[in-house]
Amino acid sequence: MSESIIVFDMDGVLVDVTGSYRAVIGDTIHHYTGLTPSNEEIQDWKNRGGYNNDWLLCHHFCREAGVEVDYQTLVDYFNDSFFGPNDDGLILREKWIPADGLLERLAARARLAIFTGRDRRELNATLTRLQLHNQFYPLVTAESVAHGKPAPDGLFLIQKEFPGARLVFVGDTVDDARSAASAQVPFIGIASADSPRRDALVAALRQAGALAVIEDINQIEGVLPV
Repeated sequence: MSESIIVFDMDGVLVDVTGSYRAVIGDTIHHYTGLTPSNEEIQDWKNRGGYNNDWLLCHHFCREAGVEVDYQTLVDYFNDSFFGPNDDGLILREKWIPADGLLERLAARARLAIFTGRDRRELNATLTRLQLHNQFYPLVTAESVAHGKPAPDGLFLIQKEFPGARLVFVGDTVDDARSAASAQVPFIGIASADSPRRDALVAALRQAGALAVIEDINQIEGVLPV
């Protein structure tokens, strides 16, 4: 019998990033444009697709606002806010979403992996703080692939390492869903009950091919196809 692998996106799936990444997006845009985007506006950009990369989202938001910013300068400012000068940045506001025992039950059914748009430093910072490195393998980050989501490269990488394995991908963005569709991997979408523009997100995830859309990773056991 072939191995099953549950592949998780990180942000919004395993980790609540409302106080970290989403807050840094708003801060970065405000720093360069003087504008303060609402959570709804940020979600509108995510729902467009093509903006899994938060740095790119900020850069293009600034450009549409009529402000040209050097990309690397913006990235450096974003990271300074995220990590903080003494590792005391907004990353510390992140909250782990899975309830106690969930990962252990899932691990009894399948291998657990991560395919994230984070770079290795960002991923390691959170997994190390939460002491969760041994729960997931493989860990596919931005440096692992030539093309990030919505490209399917990360899922292809896992398929190559585990030939014949049955994968299912769990994510919370249109780019996650499109990545799964391109790799012909079943996709489960997450749209939290308090997500801004939730109805639009649910519709976009379903249109992109989601098998199911749930409010929280803790509801996943009832919809897993593996």
